[in-house]
Amino acid sequence: METRAPHIPVLLRPLLAACAPVSGRWLDGTFGAGGYTRGLLAAGAAHVTGVDRDPLALQMAQAWAGEYGDRLSLVAGNFSGLDTYDHDLDGIVLDLGVSSMQLDLAERGFSFMKDGPLDMRMSQAGTSAADLVNETDEATLADILYLYGEERASRRIARAISDARKQEPITTTLRLAEIVARCLPRPKPGQSHPATRSFQAIRIAVNTEFEELAEGLAAAERALKPGGKLAVVTFHSLEDRIVKRFFQTRSTEVQGNRYAPSAAGPASSFSLVTRRAVGPDDEELAENPRARSARLRVGQRTEAPAHKLDLAAIDVPQIRRKGGRR
Repeated sequence: METRAPHIPVLLRPLLAACAPVSGRWLDGTFGAGGYTRGLLAAGAAHVTGVDRDPLALQMAQAWAGEYGDRLSLVAGNFSGLDTYDHDLDGIVLDLGVSSMQLDLAERGFSFMKDGPLDMRMSQAGTSAADLVNETDEATLADILYLYGEERASRRIARAISDARKQEPITTTLRLAEIVARCLPRPKPGQSHPATRSFQAIRIAVNTEFEELAEGLAAAERALKPGGKLAVVTFHSLEDRIVKRFFQTRSTEVQGNRYAPSAAGPASSFSLVTRRAVGPDDEELAENPRARSARLRVGQRTEAPAHKLDLAAIDVPQIRRKGGRR
């Protein structure tokens, strides 16, 4: 039987190379199983603050965190507030993927590979996936599936969910996966499960992941000192587009022309370390197939003031709910 570590940090080697030399104070805003934190400490970081919204992640870290003494601090919280946990940082790492320990635990309700309660809450508190699936109006549910999962059959799936929940509340992962699968063609060999996009969309909505990402990027901009590095690992195109647009809007001053003066835009608060997204090499794919969709982007903080956060400017999808509220 093949055995693996419960979590393998993706793109760690290229991340450390892009951020070299690693030194000073760092913050791992998505601590998870601690893979990036361990890598940063081994590479030379003097101190790392590990932040996670999942109580299980911090509980599991207690078994080994003491090895690093006062070089490691753990904080329960969201990375949207990371500038309140530390400041004047030399570097920040954000890994936006769902951790292996969350996917592999059926009782967390993230995966359709095993039956479990329809939960998906990273913080283990608040509105669950079951609450969202059973209580959200059909039109809003369709928007969530389309905007957060890029699911073309979103309206058909939302209608099927609406019809099914009238008969009985949808409370398990397998029942939801079966409802979604019936709305789509049978996948060809090598294609992903039909419910993949829908589960992604619902998870993003439950955990307000896009808003958290945008606020986390802005918080990192405030927390980094000049010369500090921000490294972000994404796992799907919607996340990567937000991170790409964030770095673009922060690294390019508005150029003037004969109709508008060059002073129209704020000074660049980041310079690009990686001009394009960095993906896994063949060696990493052999070690960790889950890395196949991962993309890394790195920027370096300048001395310019932080910009005001504009969700539309960095392409954050927004759901218009009933009554006109977003």
